[in-house]
Amino acid sequence: GASPRMRSLSSASRRGDPRSAWRGGMGGGSPYPSKSARWVSTSDKRLLRTVALSAAAGGLCTWLLVSSLPQADVPLTSQLAAQRGPGLATVRFESSSTPGLTAASSCMPRRQGAKIILVTGTGGFIGYHSALLLKRRGDGVLGLDNFNSYYPPSLKRARAAELEREGVLTLDADLNNAGALRKAFEICGFTHILHLAAQAGVRYATKDPDSYIHSNVAGFTTILEVAKTIKPQPPSIVYASSSSVYGLNTKVPFSEGDIVDRPASLYAATKKSNEMLAHTYNHIYGLALTGLRFFTVYGPYGRPDMAAFSFANKMMLGEKVRIFQGPGRAELERDFTYVDDIVNGTIGAVDHIGVSRAPAPLKVYNLGNRHPHNVSY
Repeated sequence: GASPRMRSLSSASRRGDPRSAWRGGMGGGSPYPSKSARWVSTSDKRLLRTVALSAAAGGLCTWLLVSSLPQADVPLTSQLAAQRGPGLATVRFESSSTPGLTAASSCMPRRQGAKIILVTGTGGFIGYHSALLLKRRGDGVLGLDNFNSYYPPSLKRARAAELEREGVLTLDADLNNAGALRKAFEICGFTHILHLAAQAGVRYATKDPDSYIHSNVAGFTTILEVAKTIKPQPPSIVYASSSSVYGLNTKVPFSEGDIVDRPASLYAATKKSNEMLAHTYNHIYGLALTGLRFFTVYGPYGRPDMAAFSFANKMMLGEKVRIFQGPGRAELERDFTYVDDIVNGTIGAVDHIGVSRAPAPLKVYNLGNRHPHNVSY
């Protein structure tokens, strides 16, 4: 269930208004090599204070649910290649487990003036919570996810099953399946796309770089290519960028006006490329695009590879926790933002993005907390 929340979020509501600072990384997200890490016993009281901040904040049960589940041995690139396919052949536009739930019923609005939204990544953490809130307020919502095995697909499918109980269908399809996307547009006539699907993680990119290019770059390009062809009115698009685009920048707090051309990871480079692609399609095709630079998010149904759940699991097992430090053994700080606050900011971006009509709006916002906590002790 839900746990105590950090309510100090202030989402950036205008350009150049810094609302988040990230000074390094930890657990599931540090860009620093392992030689910069040190090992600390979980009995250390100072570490317990840090872990309590993260792990007590929602969804320890998530890790317990999936920690015993095996990861798939098939590389993600092999899975993705299999999912590219010829197009629509393997995509179902109705639920196999919920009678009467189809793509058409899923994206049917339930209030006057509601939006019709394609949410990618509904098997993911933020995508699940965003789709849930959009549906409950009366918008038409259709999800899409490829359920890859970066972390146990059982958790992703559990989220999708929860959404089905709320009337939201998630298409089991890859972002690069343009045929499935076009068919979804034919059925639903989306007014907006909330594009949250991506290959996540910083260090995993050293093992499987192709999966990042496939999902984060090619997948986003496919979304844009399909969107630009929609007549008479292309959809407005809110997409997930990342605080990782700030890379090797040393000025804090980070601001949307900062130059971000020094990524420290392949993941960061793909997210920077998303912002450049957004600029290009806005300029050439008049698509309205808003990028959200997410900082660290925690809460129920969270990702098991993130520090909150990893730390808590190791505490329960009596194991040591690996803590990362910056260059020269510098202390690192990170913000933590509760998922409901992130979702409120995300949906606020959807509500205020504007229309895809030249000159269409192009925006980037930091979205997170502005109260960093030390995570190196």
